[in-house]
Amino acid sequence: MTEVAATRRSRITPEREAELYGAVLDLLREVGYDALTMDAVAARTRSSKATLYRQWGGKAELVAKAVRHNKQPGGLGLEEIDTGSLKGDLHTLTMRSDDCEMEQNSALMRGLAMAIHGNPELLQAFRDHLIEPEMAQFRKVLQRAIDRGEVRADNPAIEFVMHMMIGGFAARTLIDEKPPTQDFLISYIDAVVLPALGVTAG
Repeated sequence: MTEVAATRRSRITPEREAELYGAVLDLLREVGYDALTMDAVAARTRSSKATLYRQWGGKAELVAKAVRHNKQPGGLGLEEIDTGSLKGDLHTLTMRSDDCEMEQNSALMRGLAMAIHGNPELLQAFRDHLIEPEMAQFRKVLQRAIDRGEVRADNPAIEFVMHMMIGGFAARTLIDEKPPTQDFLISYIDAVVLPALGVTAG
């Protein structure tokens, strides 16, 4: 199956793949997940529907991978950020998106969260292509912090770093009725995430 998937992916160049993902995200913002169709993606990207299905299998996988790609500018994952400190790594992660992009992504994720609740296929695609890979990346970043002596290996907050990061991003709009911003998230990391891990923000 891995060889088949690799063969499928090799049919499209990285530049073309990025173009397709951008178009998918634009359509999601315009019409939402339920109204998005593979026909609309094919028309927007001047692709054949057969090519889209051959490459991604279906709408759920295509959307999950598009969101994943959007969270990794230049294809770089969190584990490839290594500033020498956990604070630096988390700040650098936050600075990869400007305030306008964060506002757009916040609205996009709110809409997708509603779709996920009623769509097991989309939920599984997000687990496979977004949630599990990001959790694995966070574990690597935290392991580096443990190896440097910044975080105790037995700190119970380690298991909840992803929850804290996602919670801060989502709660900004829910509680404050404002979009998340770089300044807000960096303050949140310094005041909540790092102390929970026993790391001083100074």
